[in-house]
Order: sequence, then structure tokens, then C-alpha cells
Amino acid sequence: MAEHNLLNVSTDTSLGSVEIAPEVIEVIAGIAANEVAGVAQMRGNFASSMTERFGKKNHGKGVKVELSDKGIKIDIFSVLNYGVSIPTVAQKIQDNIRQALKNMTALEIEEINVHVVGVQMEHKEDEPKSNDA
Repeated sequence: MAEHNLLNVSTDTSLGSVEIAPEVIEVIAGIAANEVAGVAQMRGNFASSMTERFGKKNHGKGVKVELSDKGIKIDIFSVLNYGVSIPTVAQKIQDNIRQALKNMTALEIEEINVHVVGVQMEHKEDEPKSNDA
């Protein structure tokens, strides 16, 4: 089993320590990114797509977190709706993730990179067909 790097966030160790796994940061960032208007979906891989087909939601899909000495680096891979302003939506994604992580974990983020990997076109729903016989 691979060893996971835990992020130590407690400064007062008299009661114990508080550590946050990178997967928690991925989930918080994924939910915050999906809340932004104009984001159609997050990019995942084959495994995450198959798990979602069976009903399990993967909130960390499309999010990559790197812990380094300088801080936390987050990469977001998203598909946006057609017709939205990409720079505006990307800025809102960055702001929403930074605010959510600051509120929930009190962590400062070094950088949040938004990668737009696709544009989703609107799907017109077929007109309901009447059963005139």
C-alpha cells in the first residue's frame, strides 16, 4: 500500500495533531469547482466514469493536488458550457476553490491552475412524439 502524504494543519499540539489527506482537498476543490455557473462537468478517467454509472459520485474527479515545501498546488481539469466566457469562469473557479479551502481547512494555496479540456454543447431534447394511430 502506498504511503499517503498527510498535511499537518495543527499548530497547537497540546491536544494532539490534525492532519488532512490530499484526497480531502481534492473533494473540497471538486465540489467548489462544480458549484460555479458555466462548469458542465469535470474530466475524469475511465474508472471514475464507470463508478459513476453504478451510482457512486466521485467528487474529486478532475482534480489533482500536489503537496510541496512551497505549499499546495491544485490542477483543475474541467469541461465548460458552450457560450460562457472562459477567463471569467476560470477566475470564478479559482476564487471559489480558494475560499472553500480557506473556510474549511484554513490552508493557503500556492496556485490553482484551471485547465479547460472541453466545451459541452447544449443538447436539444427531442420533441415528444404523439401516438396518433
